[in-house]
Amino acid sequence: MRKIIKDKAIVSDDWNLLKLADGETPESVVVPAGKQIVPLQVWLAQKTALSARADIGVWLASDERPEQLKEDAKSLPLIAVDFPNFAGGRGYSIAFNLRARVGFDGELRAIGDVLRDQLFYMSRVGFNAFATREDRSIEDALKGLSDFSDAYQTSWDQKTPLFRRFARPAAQEA
Repeated sequence: MRKIIKDKAIVSDDWNLLKLADGETPESVVVPAGKQIVPLQVWLAQKTALSARADIGVWLASDERPEQLKEDAKSLPLIAVDFPNFAGGRGYSIAFNLRARVGFDGELRAIGDVLRDQLFYMSRVGFNAFATREDRSIEDALKGLSDFSDAYQTSWDQKTPLFRRFARPAAQEA
């Protein structure tokens, strides 16, 4: 069984990532039984049938808008965001917007070209699960979540900048 990183631990992944085959359309694809992460377009096309299932998650491509899930976010157990390549940065914005603007509080998973170097930053924008590349060590990738002890900037995980989190000594009177 495939392994993922979830909540800073390596766990077995019991979800299947559904991708459309050549010739399939979002309306015609048959979503199998069991835990399935379906493309956003499949969710939108088959929403009535799929929303009745508790074992359906949705994945967004890097060019899709998280606002399309605003009505459904509270009922979904998992949303995944695809990183088609290491240099792609749109997934970070999608994740932040899912947490901050859409209000999603379930499992937020990074999928695709996910490497150790990205995990700390991905967690800062709201990801709590990572399906790392299979050709890399997941044990090594897990260490990426603790590469840094703190961050200067604010983000999803820390609303106060570093300079406001530490008390400075009072200026001495002249």
